[in-house]
Amino acid sequence: MTTSLPGKHIPIQVETDVITARQEGRQMAQKLGFKAVDQARITTAISELARNIVVYAHGRGSVLLREVQDGPRKGIEVQFDDQGPGIEDLDRAMGQGYSSGKGLGAGLPGTKRLMDEFEIRSAPGEGVHITIRKWL
Repeated sequence: MTTSLPGKHIPIQVETDVITARQEGRQMAQKLGFKAVDQARITTAISELARNIVVYAHGRGSVLLREVQDGPRKGIEVQFDDQGPGIEDLDRAMGQGYSSGKGLGAGLPGTKRLMDEFEIRSAPGEGVHITIRKWL
């Protein structure tokens, strides 16, 4: 059973908030003992998903960074919540190459590949809620 410890909440409104979230995520990953490659994976995932909040939810969202533990395993969990328009077709959005904007459509499926766990909930008008985890 995964236990989430208290974390750091970062409102995401503008691009500089994405940088703050990325820096805080890297610091937490370093503190936990992740190697440089995994630190890069975690910060890339944070950048992608936090930037989605700025672009698609017009800065109406937040990131929650926290340590997690599952028995002897330790890791990092990052939760993204926004109050944007939501995603109409999650299966399509998780497919490679799909984009509702002008991007390459690699953000959501690419982020999923970078992390050990990826959970997403969304519906039209209900925003997007994503939780990602990386384990040591």
